[in-house]
Amino acid sequence: MSTAQAAPPRPLAGLVVVELGHSVAAPFAGQVFADLGADVIKIEKPEGDDARKWGPPFVDGASATFQALNRGKHSVVARLRDAASCAAVRRLILERADVCLQNLRPGQVDALGLGADALLREKPALVYCNLGAFGSRGPLADRPGYDPLMQAFGGIMSVVGEEGQPAVRVGPSIVDVGTGMWAVIGILTALLKRRDSGIGGLVDVSLYETATSWMSMHAAQFLASGELPRKAGSGTVGIVPYRAYRTADGELVVAAGNDKLFRGLCRALGHADWAADERFATNPERVRNAAALYALIEPIMRSDVNAAWMARLDAEGVPCAPVQDARQMLEHAQTRALGLLQDVPGSSIPMMSLPLSFDGARPRSSTASPALGADTDHYLATRSST
Repeated sequence: MSTAQAAPPRPLAGLVVVELGHSVAAPFAGQVFADLGADVIKIEKPEGDDARKWGPPFVDGASATFQALNRGKHSVVARLRDAASCAAVRRLILERADVCLQNLRPGQVDALGLGADALLREKPALVYCNLGAFGSRGPLADRPGYDPLMQAFGGIMSVVGEEGQPAVRVGPSIVDVGTGMWAVIGILTALLKRRDSGIGGLVDVSLYETATSWMSMHAAQFLASGELPRKAGSGTVGIVPYRAYRTADGELVVAAGNDKLFRGLCRALGHADWAADERFATNPERVRNAAALYALIEPIMRSDVNAAWMARLDAEGVPCAPVQDARQMLEHAQTRALGLLQDVPGSSIPMMSLPLSFDGARPRSSTASPALGADTDHYLATRSST
């Protein structure tokens, strides 16, 4: 399933990142840096990152989830509440790190002397990134948080799923992963600033801020109309027809996002006359009359299979896509052509790669996720007591 690639780009080679991270957000950020060539040192408690046990399924001694978030790193075990062990981690950061990123419980790193204020006083060139839960200030700043909590509190669950049905979480951990992405963006920006000034600084990101950013369009719709955004199933508020339909052998998403595309859809459905119906002539009218329009489209879509509908819609230039499961996505020719699934040295399974390329070449993982504590002796002069 993988695509061979020579001389993968490693634009961040030489950069040293210390990750005081667990679960998803900070480990995802650390893995991005590792895939881009940085030397990422993951600090773990003696029992290991909790994500190591988030299974089944398990592969290569840890959960598949952990393996998907920690490739290419070095694992150092440290008991941070042990003074000697904590001091060794502190020395490691001050002597070797360009970047330190952390998502421990609020206040924990400051109590240990590993917070931004303490470290930046001694090493102004350090770039320090907090990946918090609710942000660095405010009445909830000291509360912990996880992805489903933030999908709920940030409003995402209020617009996901079918109208009238219980709240539904978006399956992928979009808040955790999104926060990791914002951390990488912020850290790279701070490193660019450091290149000119020699001074690093503090980057703050949080799950709650990321959740609210995913809601930016829904927030704008509410602020403009005073009407709360509603759940729209596979569709979206403000564009019609723009959703999935059941077909004779599956589901197909059709995105007729403007009047020209709607006319093409009407022709593909064998009802060119619908485009002249005053109820459907423009997108605002289609939004107002969505129930009537979807009632016309749905039974026709169920009359044939995905492949047949895709051929008709492609002929009219109307964007469409089948709803694929994980196997179908991984095995599709487009996934293979892009080399998105890559073999990782030391891993029993291939992994999804970074979704970017440089001059046509995609970064590749150098190693599989590390065994717990595999690099403690190499990086710490003082090991944690057990």
